[in-house]
Amino acid sequence: MTEIIHLDTLDEVKESDKALVEHLEKQGVKYVMASWVDILGRPRAKCTPIKFLPDLIGGFARYTPRGITGIGETNPVEEEVTSRPDVSTLTILPWNRKYAWMVADMWSDKGEPFELDPRSILKKQIAKAEEQDLYATLGIEPEFYVYKPDSTLGERGFRAVTPAATVRPSPAYDVETVLDSHEFLDRMADMMLGCGLEPFNIGAEGGVGQYEIDFYYKPLLEMADRAILYKLMIRQVAKEFGLVATFMPKPFQDDWGSGAHFNLGLYRGPDMKKQDSVFRDINKKWTPEGLSFVAGVLRHMPAITAIANPMVNSYRRLTPRLIDGSVSWAPIKIAYGYNNRSCVIRLPENRAACELRSADASANPYLVSAFMLAAGLEGIKNKYDPGPAMEVLASDVETLPNLPATLRDAITEFQNDPLSEEVFSKNFVHDYVETKMQEWEKEHLRVVRYEREDDIHLV
Repeated sequence: MTEIIHLDTLDEVKESDKALVEHLEKQGVKYVMASWVDILGRPRAKCTPIKFLPDLIGGFARYTPRGITGIGETNPVEEEVTSRPDVSTLTILPWNRKYAWMVADMWSDKGEPFELDPRSILKKQIAKAEEQDLYATLGIEPEFYVYKPDSTLGERGFRAVTPAATVRPSPAYDVETVLDSHEFLDRMADMMLGCGLEPFNIGAEGGVGQYEIDFYYKPLLEMADRAILYKLMIRQVAKEFGLVATFMPKPFQDDWGSGAHFNLGLYRGPDMKKQDSVFRDINKKWTPEGLSFVAGVLRHMPAITAIANPMVNSYRRLTPRLIDGSVSWAPIKIAYGYNNRSCVIRLPENRAACELRSADASANPYLVSAFMLAAGLEGIKNKYDPGPAMEVLASDVETLPNLPATLRDAITEFQNDPLSEEVFSKNFVHDYVETKMQEWEKEHLRVVRYEREDDIHLV
């Protein structure tokens, strides 16, 4: 291997990392990326030739992320930040083995984590929990649409992978739809296994061309890391078959939205065994601490919504009914229930987890998890009481509080909740509020075609 001059790095370059370079080169790897994420959870990185891996691990890749990452304004004189890779996450991308990928934190020139870095925000909350000997797990259920691009279809612009997906009233659980989509889904399953994600359910969901692949839960930070890779993988694998994949919350007005249920578990001790669950006892009965955790999440749910549903489009999914009048499965009420899917929090019968059902597929897993964990721990600390569980369709109970109905409403709640600054920092809250308000205002001022079609001759 050719000798190179080492670049300026945050940490000392380790000669021992040369062995890792040789190991990866033998497997055909030519490039490596130390990926950080933007506010929507989209991975960002520079592509580094493999011989510079020791320098990359030492921290030499520098960025000016503000503005381009979906938060704050781009400033040509802003401070630079450096990616600090987590080598334990190093993975050869199974769909393109010329590339290795690992997760990175963003490090400020001030000598501390960059305050707009989602992963560092989550790590801070995990550390607070571990100070109390509490350890969290996470499972995520992101739904997505996969379509064939077709410019002849007008405004929709997409055709389902198979005609079977148009079965009515819904293609949910339809066997023929899954079989007709076998090539894509089979490739996805193989790729997931190739990077440490074990799928256990693969199926069609309620929308035409909508799917869900469930995979086993993991420790909280590890799952958030893998969720980022999972979404990138789906988009890349879809392209292999000439398809388009999207995690947009509500891509079509006449179809189901795409949720991403967050199943957070909490345990005493790092072993995270079933018998150590904070939420349920050995008889699967919810504990007072577990219910207080739920109460904490419910108390801060209006503010959490700004993070769990971060797009203007997110709120087209959070409605009591679909456009055809059928009941929406997306929650709109701040309530909890045992196996009640109409509540924002469900306590499933088959797992010791607090399931947040309102989050959609565009949500950043680091940010949602950080806020959810902090809110729940506050509930345990203060022994909050969630009240009685809801046993009926929550959307029909007028006395229950509503989730924010628009991004503007959610952002206002986020700005006014004291816990927001505790979790994210004052500057993060300022930049997030400013950015998201601009997004809402831009969309609110836009006059779209259907408004003219419906209203232009009425007045």
